[in-house]
Amino acid sequence: MHYIVIGAGPAGVVAAETLRKNDQHADITIIGAEPEPPYSRMAIPYFLEGKIEQEGSYLRDPSSHFSSLKIDVIQDIVNNVDTAEQLLTLNSGSTLQFDKLLIATGSRPLAPPIPGTDLDIVHSCWTLEDARKIIELAQPGSNVILIGAGFIGCIILESLLKRGINLTIVETGNRMVPRMLNDKAGGLIKSWCIEKGIDVKTSCGVESIIRNTEGLVGVKLSDGSQLAADLVITATGVKPNTEFLENSEIQIDKGLLVNEYMQTSDSNVYAAGDVAQALDFSTGNHEVQAIQTTSTDHGRIAALNMCGKKVQHEGSINMNVLDTVGLISCSFGLWMGVEDGESVEIYNEKDYRYLNLQFDGDILVGASSTGMTQHIGVLRGLIESRLQLGVWKDRLLKDPTLIMEAYMANTQELG
Repeated sequence: MHYIVIGAGPAGVVAAETLRKNDQHADITIIGAEPEPPYSRMAIPYFLEGKIEQEGSYLRDPSSHFSSLKIDVIQDIVNNVDTAEQLLTLNSGSTLQFDKLLIATGSRPLAPPIPGTDLDIVHSCWTLEDARKIIELAQPGSNVILIGAGFIGCIILESLLKRGINLTIVETGNRMVPRMLNDKAGGLIKSWCIEKGIDVKTSCGVESIIRNTEGLVGVKLSDGSQLAADLVITATGVKPNTEFLENSEIQIDKGLLVNEYMQTSDSNVYAAGDVAQALDFSTGNHEVQAIQTTSTDHGRIAALNMCGKKVQHEGSINMNVLDTVGLISCSFGLWMGVEDGESVEIYNEKDYRYLNLQFDGDILVGASSTGMTQHIGVLRGLIESRLQLGVWKDRLLKDPTLIMEAYMANTQELG
């Protein structure tokens, strides 16, 4: 039996380890497209800041871990998947035969349709190579423009500031992290960043990036202003890596559609992580969730099914926890609410505190908060457990800070 895992991120590594644990004799191969050992993108901010060397981002010790498990790790790019022949064609020209295949190729940053993004000072912040280029250009006193104030952009803010740069954020939405938080919570993050010395421009776009005859770069904005730039970082979303499958018969929608066993439309091919369009716990629909905890869960379940264990994926909760220059925010599940649902919120602009609870009947289905970290674990637990809150639902509508008491009362009743 030969298991091949395409993708050397968290989903792929956890899957390969799970395969080895459950099949001691099979051949297992991980194919990574980057010229790096398997690493975590979530560690890149620490590398940017200088808290760790790039080796600190590695998921496992590359000198011994994979060899001790007899897992082959090769660095190459898969150009084609022939599902009929169960054959992979690699960029190096070689081919590999598989019995079971896991596609965990993740996603890649979307390049915004802006003239000038091909200049050598414009970079995304997605790979270790991107981070090395940013470190080279983000020198103390340099002018850095960050295009996009979504999750990716916000997690690198503090690392950039600690490099002593002058930072301007340009976001087309009317608030920061618009796909994670509502106007009030996103507005608090904007105010917080401004207080920390960051120039934040919302409801504003970048029209072009131009280098003049003297070699200086200007970033022209939709409000008519122009900013000098030594470095431009684009953080405008990501897209699943599925292009190499265009000639295959594997069904692709937003990502690779998978069933409850993480199988694609081909029974010998599975998918996990950012590339997989799998069951969403809250909506019951199949969605792409670019979340590391979801990725590792996908990888483990896919691997168990590849080994014939028949383990069902019950759906992953859409969750984000974000540290923006020391201000912690989170959102879980249907944080934007449901039709005919009820909600309650606390909003303290002065102290940067916000809490929002969303109910469907007497079940908590979504929540978001800013500056109130004590509720994060409980919010997730209540949503995932789908507990019927009974009288506690009305109590929470009067005082949402009683969330811990509501959780304890209902879990004790179940116990």
